[in-house]
Amino acid sequence: MTVLIRALLSVVLIGLPVAATAHHLGSYTPRDNEISTNFKQLKFAIQAGRFDVAQRLFESGAVRKEMLATAPRLPPGLEGEVGASLRERQGTAAERGLVIFFAALTRDLALEAERQVRDVSVPAEVRAAAGRKFLEAIWRYYNLVDFAISQYDPKAAVAVRLAFDEAEGLAKGAATPVAANPCSGPRPATRGAEVQNPERLRPPLARIAQALGAVVDSTTVRRPP
Repeated sequence: MTVLIRALLSVVLIGLPVAATAHHLGSYTPRDNEISTNFKQLKFAIQAGRFDVAQRLFESGAVRKEMLATAPRLPPGLEGEVGASLRERQGTAAERGLVIFFAALTRDLALEAERQVRDVSVPAEVRAAAGRKFLEAIWRYYNLVDFAISQYDPKAAVAVRLAFDEAEGLAKGAATPVAANPCSGPRPATRGAEVQNPERLRPPLARIAQALGAVVDSTTVRRPP
C-alpha cells in the first residue's frame, strides 16, 4: 500500500467529516494536493516549452516521488522514460508518460476502494465513508487526464465516466443510480442508503479499475529514436 493510499485511509479512519458539496462529473474540481499541483506545474512548463523548468519540477517533485514508490505497479521504466523525454525536450512523450502514471494511480485507488467496501468485518458506515473519500481521490487524479485519455482511448474514458457516475450516485444514496448520462446532474439522496449497503459500490469501482488497467497495459511512452 502506497504512502498516498495510507494517508487517505488515515483521513477516513479518524472520522473527519465528509464534504457535502456535490462533486458530479464536470461540475466539481477537488482541491489539489502535492501530486496534482506538481502535475499541473509540469504540464504548464512543458506546454510553454520550458523543459529546463519541467525537468527540475519533475526531479524534485511529488509526481516522481510517487512514481518511484509505485514502480512495481507501473510499466517498466516509466519514471526513467519521462525524465529522459524531458531532458530531450520531447513534450508529447513526457505528457504521455504522465497520463499513464495518473491512469495507474487512479486504477490503484479504485482497486483499494473496492477491496475496502467489500470488507464486511468493518462497520458499514466506515466503509461508506471510505468509499466517498476514495471517490473524491479517484476524481482528483482522473480529472487531470480525462481529456488526454479521451483522445486515444475514448471507449475507456466513457467507461470510467459512467462507472464513476454510478458509484457517485450510490455513495450519495441515490434510490436508482442512472449511469446512462454522465452529465445528468446530482442524484437525489436517500438518507442512510449508502450506510446500509456500501458493497453496491463494488461493481462500478471494479469497472473503473478495469478500464484504466487496460489503458495502462496498452500504452507506452513513445520517444523517437
